[in-house]
Amino acid sequence: MDPMPTLPPAEHDDILRCAALCEAALRLEDEHSIKVLGDIARALVGGLDGGFFPAGQEVPAAFGLRAPVIEGDDVFGWFAYAGNGKYANRLTALGQLTGRVFREREKLWRQRLILDHIQDSVITMDLAGFITGWNKGAEKLFGYTAEEAVGQNVLFLYADEATDDFLPHDGFLEGGGREMEVLRRRKSGEVFWAALTLSLVRDEQGNPTELIGYLADITERLESEQKLRLHARIFENSEEAIMITNAQERIVSVNSAFCRITGYTAAEVVGQTPRLFKSERHDRLFYEAMWAGIATSGRWQGEVWDTRKNGEVFPMWTSVAAVRDAQGEITHYFAICSDITERKRSEEQIHFMAYYDALTGLPNRALLFQLVDQALNESHRSKAPGALLFVDLNRFKPINDTLGHDAGDQLLKEIGKRFRHLLRKSDVVARLGGDEFVVALFDILSRDHPGVVAEKLLHALDVPFDIHGHELRLGASIGISLYPDDAKDTDTLLRYADIAMYRSKQTGDSGYKYFSHDMNQRSLERLTIETGIKRALERGELLLYYQPKVDLLSGHIVGAEALVRWKHPERGMVPPGEFIPVAEETGLIIRIGDWVLEAACEQARAWMQSGLPTTKIAVNLSARQFTPALPAQVAGMLERYGLPPEWLELEITESMLMHSAEAVIALMDELTALGVSLSLDDFGTGYSSLSYLKRFPIETLKIDRSFIAGTPADTSDCAIAGAIISMAKQLNHRTIAEGVETAEQVEFLRGLGCDEIQGYYYSPPLPSEKFEGMVRAGKPLAAK
Repeated sequence: MDPMPTLPPAEHDDILRCAALCEAALRLEDEHSIKVLGDIARALVGGLDGGFFPAGQEVPAAFGLRAPVIEGDDVFGWFAYAGNGKYANRLTALGQLTGRVFREREKLWRQRLILDHIQDSVITMDLAGFITGWNKGAEKLFGYTAEEAVGQNVLFLYADEATDDFLPHDGFLEGGGREMEVLRRRKSGEVFWAALTLSLVRDEQGNPTELIGYLADITERLESEQKLRLHARIFENSEEAIMITNAQERIVSVNSAFCRITGYTAAEVVGQTPRLFKSERHDRLFYEAMWAGIATSGRWQGEVWDTRKNGEVFPMWTSVAAVRDAQGEITHYFAICSDITERKRSEEQIHFMAYYDALTGLPNRALLFQLVDQALNESHRSKAPGALLFVDLNRFKPINDTLGHDAGDQLLKEIGKRFRHLLRKSDVVARLGGDEFVVALFDILSRDHPGVVAEKLLHALDVPFDIHGHELRLGASIGISLYPDDAKDTDTLLRYADIAMYRSKQTGDSGYKYFSHDMNQRSLERLTIETGIKRALERGELLLYYQPKVDLLSGHIVGAEALVRWKHPERGMVPPGEFIPVAEETGLIIRIGDWVLEAACEQARAWMQSGLPTTKIAVNLSARQFTPALPAQVAGMLERYGLPPEWLELEITESMLMHSAEAVIALMDELTALGVSLSLDDFGTGYSSLSYLKRFPIETLKIDRSFIAGTPADTSDCAIAGAIISMAKQLNHRTIAEGVETAEQVEFLRGLGCDEIQGYYYSPPLPSEKFEGMVRAGKPLAAK
């Protein structure tokens, strides 16, 4: 291969100067650039004085060697020098060459001006990805100036350098264009999404020459689109019903939840108005108020009853809002609705549980107080009298205990129905609990009116109830308090009616009583006694007295009945007849009975340890104490005090034997198995069956004092006492007569064969130390 020709040094320098001249012409911007352009041309014409003079600038007359910088009809300036025509041809050629460069420069400037006015970013690159053009839009978008960007590879703008979306490949070169969404990085480091359109520029022969990229920041658009997609998903997947209407209230869209809740398909409701779902629960004023709220504040919310496709009316919690355009005009309305059927049912259930008796469906205490309070306020304004009737059922507990709670519950339901049926709609009947009911009468006609209603209630109970195949009868005790005569507030009226009911119950038969303030005084006394008993138990104010039991044959003390006494710190000894009935009514008798049993065992141990002969101590049991837990309790006390069972006797009454005889017999067998004696107190006053009596493991029958008091003068008392003693002998039971007060009674009983006596004839109840002294002294019966 021939070597490349070598240019002479002068020609080589001229070529370089021409290239520099073209470069200077392309970059011509200021006086310095003009001077540089003139200096380069002067070197090409032998260093003559002169230079380049732009069009419009006067050329000095001394510069006679001139050549226009021209392209076509456009003259851009002059090359002018002080010399002769030796370089005229060269200077003319330079002028033409520079003119063509100026023409290209103008094109480039126009292109640049156009690009700078394009808002989008425009970047030109060569095929290797090096930036050749950078408009104002690119500068604004990326933060780099043209000087910073031109000449760098486009990769420096990438957020992810692994991508090649700017680099041409075979498919791209063939297609000549490409559109995509790309991640780019600004000068600040911020990464953003851009829409990129990449185009390929070709020369006249169709060969690729450069790339043009158009970029636009689409971050906001993508975020908006993402929000729209999110909103669409929320709209469609929301558990709440959503409905959108236009300004004319025509439905334009509903979501799946709306269709599920209403039963309509979207096709069935679009184009309709919400009146399609209207129920008859709301009047015109309701809807006027709703639209007034929307007009005033732009929104409204509240409870709306709508109709499903199947005709079912149901409650919706609805929020309605207006949508306005930029000019403030309403374009749409949207409603968000929640089906609150289950919530309403729960609220109703909670309300029922809070204010109604679950068994009978009648109002409970809380609702009774509300209704009576409201009625009393109205009565205060209207001066209308009213009354409360406190109803306590008689004989309900034995029925409930015998037949079971299911039968008892059914009985209470039927009683509630009967009471409700015979009362006026304006009256209220409530169940307080257990077997207690309250009737509230409003606007009564006279003071006698509540008594008439009480009679009706009692007559309603006279008709037998058929419960689980059993014909049941029961009565009631009713107490009546009047408004405003007795009290003016619900709580006091109810308390007074309760007091009157209690007084009615004390008569033992069904009936009613009006409250009187004497009753209240007695009730306060009863409450004082109840409080005092509790304090006495806590402070040790109770003590035991012992009344001797004397054997009629030997005349010596063989035992004693332990009798509780209350030594009040202020009143002294409180009579048992004053506090024992209150203790029975309030249930405090259980605590008293437990204390008596404990104290008696403790005293018997002390006597035993001191050498006193075995003396059987009788302890009275309340019916409330006679439970399945009693045998274990007695066994525990005997063991705890180391007391032989021969020292203890338990006295029970006939009332304990009236119900559940088999269970009672089982309990008595457990007690006698411990070695403890049992006696039947107040025999002859109850209604025990003689067939059961022979099965009871009783050692002693105790003749009630009411049959002893008239002997020996009263023939009836003598007959009864004789019959009891005779029957006891046939059953192998011992007998003891209580309340013996005269020598005649002693002789009469001895003649009948009675075994023991107890009473004031021999001794009243004594403190423990006096009783012990009497036993040790061996006082005979004959002594008084």
